[in-house]
Amino acid sequence: MMRLSRYGGNPNIGVFAVANESLAFVATSTTPEFIKDVEEALGVKVVPTTVSGSYVVGSLVAMNSNGAVVSGMTDESEFELISSVIPCMRLDEPANAAGNNILVNDNGAIVNPEYTDQTLGELEDFLGVECVRSSIGDCVTVGSVCRATNKGCICSMDATDEEMDLIYDVLKVEPYKTTVNHGSRVVGAGTLANSKGALVGDITTPIEMGKVEEGLALY
Repeated sequence: MMRLSRYGGNPNIGVFAVANESLAFVATSTTPEFIKDVEEALGVKVVPTTVSGSYVVGSLVAMNSNGAVVSGMTDESEFELISSVIPCMRLDEPANAAGNNILVNDNGAIVNPEYTDQTLGELEDFLGVECVRSSIGDCVTVGSVCRATNKGCICSMDATDEEMDLIYDVLKVEPYKTTVNHGSRVVGAGTLANSKGALVGDITTPIEMGKVEEGLALY
């Protein structure tokens, strides 16, 4: 299922929510309508939270079915809430907005190329997948310009052929270039998805919706 949605008047819904195959975290300030959109489109349990006292949950959390990586500035009460429903790890890097800097599914992860060897190893152990450092489309915040599930991946129009090959090799899904929200290249920020469905920002055009559906194999 694919559905148009927005968060508090903002079509960049992926900034405010994150999902895996069974669970989604959304900002505590969200509306019942947005929660219903997430539940129905993705078939997940929805847990409202803040991260580091902020509503930009999608930017600050990256997760697959094995665990959730959160900003190193996440406070103890938030960490305990998230840990009560999924294993949780704090990201101790200067670029610790995990959702922006980690592109992950249940097969692999591509992370900010500035991450240290120690962080790379910790992420591999925690997420249970191979992690590879790379930028995508000349952007180090790879999670903001791509959205990956266990069935597909959509990415920025600026991604190179070599980067597309890397996505395929690491995440084990076919990448597809598109825009969302009427021409936006930050497709991770404009979408929320798992293998069962997707939400896209509500100014996404019909042509873009078709590309998202194809890229995430939602047919």
